[in-house]
Amino acid sequence: MKTVDIIVPCYNEAEGLDLFYQETEKVVSRIDGYEFSYIFINDGSRDASLSVMRRLAQEHPRVHYISFSRNFGKEAGMYAGLRHSSGDYVIIMDADLQHPPALIPQFTAAIEEGHECAAACRLNRSGEKGLRSFLSGLFYKFSNSMTDVTLPQNAVDFRMMSRKMVDAICSLSEVERFSKGIFAWVGFDTKWIPYENVERAVGSSKWSFKGLVKYAIDGITAFTVKPLHMIRNMGILLFVVSLIYILVVLIKTLIRGVDVPGYASIVCLLLFLGGIIEFSIGIVGEYVSHIYLEAKDRPVYIIQETDLTEGKEHE
Repeated sequence: MKTVDIIVPCYNEAEGLDLFYQETEKVVSRIDGYEFSYIFINDGSRDASLSVMRRLAQEHPRVHYISFSRNFGKEAGMYAGLRHSSGDYVIIMDADLQHPPALIPQFTAAIEEGHECAAACRLNRSGEKGLRSFLSGLFYKFSNSMTDVTLPQNAVDFRMMSRKMVDAICSLSEVERFSKGIFAWVGFDTKWIPYENVERAVGSSKWSFKGLVKYAIDGITAFTVKPLHMIRNMGILLFVVSLIYILVVLIKTLIRGVDVPGYASIVCLLLFLGGIIEFSIGIVGEYVSHIYLEAKDRPVYIIQETDLTEGKEHE
């Protein structure tokens, strides 16, 4: 019997946890050869999520939970679940049922075929706002052109991974985590399973537009230094252009005498160069901030309460 841990990061998901467990159990209970357990991660929820997790853990011996001391973010929740898992395989999925449990039999079938990972990929983004969908598509294209890892369009965190792959992911202990990139960076044979986008069963998205923008920037800067190379190349180009301009001005002055420069052109040049400088400092600042956060070596998360056995954390 192969064991599978289902990792479920939660933030204010109290009203949907019972439904999630019921719907998922309907599916996994019919899969032969696998025994499924649950690890719910309470990411500093402000509702009754922790109380529901405690009750589920008391009622069902294969349900466990981890509760953080505050909100550390979904990335920390997934990382904590992976580190505390012990199954032969691990599934990561959301509690809002936007990740359909009906895909799990396809995951196990892919694993049986010999794949190290089976991951879900949305066919469309129906139900989302047009602007958000457009920006998401733009992010994937930009990220794939800038970074050394390739992210499939509309890839999601919903996936089933072998213990070997989970161990590789847990060995990457950076604080500023971007799991979609980490999943791709560690490699391993992955079978992509497409599915139609599903609306949330209950509640609403916890992601704000500002949070998504920050997540996208962190994802790009975590896997490439090409923006720094762009700044270098931009500086070289501006230096060459400035030399050419100086030569032109000197030649015109020698031929025609003193040339009085125009006010408008000076203002435009100053604004342009000032904008380039500020933009460049901003990009450098992003990388410096990553170095600063990693150098402090603070834990990715802090556990306040759990029903898991002490020392179960996977190293």
